[in-house]
Amino acid sequence: MSTDRYEKRIHITSEILNKVAEIDRIKGQWRGGLKISPQILGRLKTSVIITSSGASTRIEGSKLSDAEVTRLLRGLKTNLPKNRDEEEVAGYADLLGRIFDNYPELKLTENNILHFHSILLGFSNKDASHRGKYKTTDNKVIIQNDAGQTSVLFEATKPFLVKPEMDILLPWTEESLASGNLHPILVIASFVFEFLAIHPFFDGNGRLSRSLTNLLLLRAGYSYVPYVSLDEIIEDTKDRYYLALKETQKTYKTSGEDLSSWLTYFLDSLLAQGYNAIGLMENEKSEKLLSENQRKVLVLFDENESLSVSEIDSLLKGEVPLPTLKQLLAKLSSLGLIEKNGQGRATKYRII
Repeated sequence: MSTDRYEKRIHITSEILNKVAEIDRIKGQWRGGLKISPQILGRLKTSVIITSSGASTRIEGSKLSDAEVTRLLRGLKTNLPKNRDEEEVAGYADLLGRIFDNYPELKLTENNILHFHSILLGFSNKDASHRGKYKTTDNKVIIQNDAGQTSVLFEATKPFLVKPEMDILLPWTEESLASGNLHPILVIASFVFEFLAIHPFFDGNGRLSRSLTNLLLLRAGYSYVPYVSLDEIIEDTKDRYYLALKETQKTYKTSGEDLSSWLTYFLDSLLAQGYNAIGLMENEKSEKLLSENQRKVLVLFDENESLSVSEIDSLLKGEVPLPTLKQLLAKLSSLGLIEKNGQGRATKYRII
């Protein structure tokens, strides 16, 4: 199979070019204007892993809320997942965290793809027989609505064709990203659709495709990716996501193959992510970063899930006057870094 079709199906219009240019403008603005402290970036990354793990698994039918995902991941060192939803969340969080921390060294090779799949399903003993291996039986792309009803989106590539097709797709993607002949966003969009169309594994394809999207965007220089959840945007536009895949699938592997529906959705999602990143950056800039005392308060939540004003005052050993401490907590709440629960003496704060 020739790789020409990967590029020919991308019909570049002025609208496409404008969206790509806007995404790159945001990329440059983030790089040129970022003054968010490393501490806050670390907290944002942790928050995105939680949010993305919940969102990406809910797209596939999981029912865990972000609060439940937070509790699960915080207790993972001592309590293993108890059910399928928890196993999927734990596996996705593990994989995404590794990608965020190690993306410069992670190439798109078959060995890495298989290893990523093993990590994704690493908490499920029931998946031991097929994790890290291409599928050996036919599978279908199934979608599930909010009522739990499922339907077939499209039939996937036959098992005997998976390895030959992946052996073409993976090198093409790496070579195209390296050459710069095609804009990296267009390469990534084409790769993600093709990966989903092949559906190379028995289970976990959707989640793996989203983790790979994060990886490729980071490698292409979109450095705000760990701090604004793309998975959450996809969850919020799930109907459009599936519709774009369904529309694009109609011409898949035909002489008139056209990626436009998928590409439009993909670019719109990246734009939404980019605008969220700029909003985050401008909020931090407008607040002129956190003060030393604000950082002192925030770091207390590393070891404590929730704290009252008196508990914070005790941990700070009176370093911050009580009226000032209350102002600090109000400021951190307004910045969206902590949230207030309860009233009066029962009031407690927790990290978001």
